[in-house]
Amino acid sequence: MENVVLTIHLILALLLIGVVLLQRSEGGGLGIGGGGGTVSARGAATALTKLTWIFASAFIVTSIALTVLATRGGQGGSVVDSVATDAAPAPAEAPATPALGGDLLPPSTSDAPATPPRADAPAPATAPATTPTPNP
Repeated sequence: MENVVLTIHLILALLLIGVVLLQRSEGGGLGIGGGGGTVSARGAATALTKLTWIFASAFIVTSIALTVLATRGGQGGSVVDSVATDAAPAPAEAPATPALGGDLLPPSTSDAPATPPRADAPAPATAPATTPTPNP
């Protein structure tokens, strides 16, 4: 039953979008479209306007029907209550993290900024055991 109402709801949504896009603009806030005179009398509702009201009303009815169908099969409790009872208890003692002390930057030999290696210099085969000195 829920799938049938959901399918009708989606079809109504697409029809409502299509009917609204087919309607003529009345000027709106952008100042585009609309009538040619300074004062335009708005006549009786056109077929598209009536169709829009019908689709919008049916869309609201199917929205309420889907809400009722979704809550009918649900339990009386809250989602938060079910998560709180299913959750595993937290460990009593968290593992200790080592204290980070001092400077987290690599050691440098001078206050000069680090420079990348020259493009024509050969790449080292292995990482050096000590920090390299900057190239002059």
